[in-house]
Amino acid sequence: MASLGQITLPRAPSLQKGLLRRPIRTPIRFNGRIASVLTNAGSVKASVSQKVIEEEAKVLVGTYARAPVVLSSGKGCKLMDAEGKEYLDCASGIAVNALGHGDPDWLQAVTDQASVLSHVSNVYYTIPQIELAKRLVASSFADRVFFCNSGTEANEAAIKFSRKKSYKLHRLLNSFHGRTLGALALTSKEQYRTPFEPIMPGVTFLEYGNTQAATDLIRSDKIAAVFVEPIQGEGGVYSATKEFLQSLRSACDAAGSLLVFDEVQCGLGRTGNLWAYEAFGVTPDIMTVAKPLAGVAEAIKYGDHGSTFAGNPLVCSAAIAVLINKGLYFKDLLVKKLGGNLHVKEVRGEGLIIGVELDVPAGPLVDACRDSGLLILTAGKGNVVRIVPPLIISEEEIERAVEIIFHNLTALD
Repeated sequence: MASLGQITLPRAPSLQKGLLRRPIRTPIRFNGRIASVLTNAGSVKASVSQKVIEEEAKVLVGTYARAPVVLSSGKGCKLMDAEGKEYLDCASGIAVNALGHGDPDWLQAVTDQASVLSHVSNVYYTIPQIELAKRLVASSFADRVFFCNSGTEANEAAIKFSRKKSYKLHRLLNSFHGRTLGALALTSKEQYRTPFEPIMPGVTFLEYGNTQAATDLIRSDKIAAVFVEPIQGEGGVYSATKEFLQSLRSACDAAGSLLVFDEVQCGLGRTGNLWAYEAFGVTPDIMTVAKPLAGVAEAIKYGDHGSTFAGNPLVCSAAIAVLINKGLYFKDLLVKKLGGNLHVKEVRGEGLIIGVELDVPAGPLVDACRDSGLLILTAGKGNVVRIVPPLIISEEEIERAVEIIFHNLTALD
């Protein structure tokens, strides 16, 4: 299922108020047809995978430098490739599969709905859409929802809503808000931006975490909105401080600007709270979410999971404690096992979005872990290992993941 993007709007009437993401570096040549170039295929032992990779190169535009693995099935936190090799999934489809793979409640909900009604467009009303919107509103600061198809599209909508007030926007260094042309203007990485310049004007960059510089700039100019990720995933798993986000909130209030939180990667339970903003005690004016929403949307609408999201304080508090404890256990193990390695600079993150910063490129470690049956990602400037497992990961699986990373540290030498 494609990611279901969503943007939550402020309470009326206060609208006033790599692994897999590295782009291919080898140019694609057009000689009467489109040919993609696989730049990191490595050695593929089995003919099944080799054939799939060769066929992909004939028919797909090569915009990703893919790992030489053909995945065929999954269950829980485990994935299987075309040759039957098992992998522990700590990438979650880049933080999408919060419920892991093959969740029975999700599958039943999707099957039940598909058997009745799949798509009729927004020209008409449908009950499931309203029910999901009500659940999201009940669980957040907002009272209205705008549905999209992806996180990038949600950010595009937030840009348009914000620019009704003014065309000027601020975003933070190391940010990632998507690759469509509007969202690209808010995204930091030059390798994403440069090929498509000139991009949307009117965007100023703020230093992530520099409270004084950010507040001074916000108050010095009439801007529409400030876009910020409470935790930067693609940028290297950097978490904002409560003080920094509170200062942005105060500066936006003083300037009459909107504060937009991009929780596409860090929202929907990954930090331990349902929404990341709850952990910081700072309420945005607009919030964009996506990724895991597609994986839990049907369960929220029809399954027993729905009572958790809108549920009683005891159940919600217990769920938060479990997720926070899993994240702490994961980080503590990483620090204990990796802390003595000279290449490991820092282990950071909140809940189950964790980054391990290295003083060398993380690619060799990511590749070695994949060969050993663990899927993880790169982030930042390519020197951060990003770990975003399904929220259902067990302590035993956490321990296995850490052991695999530890035993493959020699790949960094």
